[in-house]
Amino acid sequence: MAVTLTSKRYQVKDVGDAIEFCFAQGWTDGLPVVPPTPERVGAMLEAARLAPQQQVAFITNRVVSITAEKVAINAVMAGCKPEYMAVVVAAVEGIGDPAWSYHGPGTSTGGAAVLMIVNGPIARELDINCGDNLFGPGWRANLTIGRALRLVMRNVCGSRPGLLDRGTLGHPGKVSYVIAENEAESPWTPLHVERGFRPEQSTVTVMAAESPHQCYNQLSNTPEGVLTTVADAMRLGGSAGRQPQYAVIIAGEHMRTIAQGGWGKKEIRQFLFEHTQNPIAHLRRTNRLPGAVQPGDETKMRPLVASAEDFLVVAAGGRAGPFAAHIPGWGGSRSSLAVTKEVKR
Repeated sequence: MAVTLTSKRYQVKDVGDAIEFCFAQGWTDGLPVVPPTPERVGAMLEAARLAPQQQVAFITNRVVSITAEKVAINAVMAGCKPEYMAVVVAAVEGIGDPAWSYHGPGTSTGGAAVLMIVNGPIARELDINCGDNLFGPGWRANLTIGRALRLVMRNVCGSRPGLLDRGTLGHPGKVSYVIAENEAESPWTPLHVERGFRPEQSTVTVMAAESPHQCYNQLSNTPEGVLTTVADAMRLGGSAGRQPQYAVIIAGEHMRTIAQGGWGKKEIRQFLFEHTQNPIAHLRRTNRLPGAVQPGDETKMRPLVASAEDFLVVAAGGRAGPFAAHIPGWGGSRSSLAVTKEVKR
């Protein structure tokens, strides 16, 4: 079925010239893109059953309407297959949600990326990696879906480095930052079910996030032992401003150890909440809070997050290796919250 596109068209000699033209226009993330021909863009829209001018999201701070056509163009450029389009659309809906609060993570010097956690049947259908080399290369779906979202932010919303995107350091997740939860092997309730969806629904959770911080513990065979290491790493690396949320990624060996101890995600969250608090005195001495140490500061504790529910626990990563990771959210207090959207097909 043919679709009527309204975006401006350009004539070039061949594919090579098309790629160089996209570089010259500033439409790329530093890597070559797939030329977004009308046929490729139309295939994306048909796969998601969307009309070109249908609004996917509205970014209030930028006064920008993100249409399905613009999403499809950037999905093509990112290298997505048409069947990936519905996931990209759900992620765009997520960053347009007021709770995600685009202006902060999209412009801050803090350099947040958009962590995407995919749940439900579509993760398996599209072979979105949930196992070995979780945050690394090698999976087309992971790399291109995340890249498509970032290209939308760049080309439609204007979040370009050095201009609207003022990240001081940034991190590689700003190219692509996509994982799936390992629901097949996890002994726990999937993230999307905890967040109010049915197991058979497919979802994308978007979180403004720093890079993954890896934790290692090969000595412990109890939940407390494993999570003490994770909590200590989080506590020492935590922001005095109190991050809004943390993602906690638990891979195979630690997942099995914790589950064999009878602990679920609720117990994990509560343990981490209780063991990631810092004395105000420590935060003052390490210049994370202003002022000199005051009487009572040694025993007055500051939590890492506002509540235990602010830890998003995800079972993912390789089967071998005693590893977990924590991923701090962007900003302080409730400045940007993770948002989960259904993938509609």
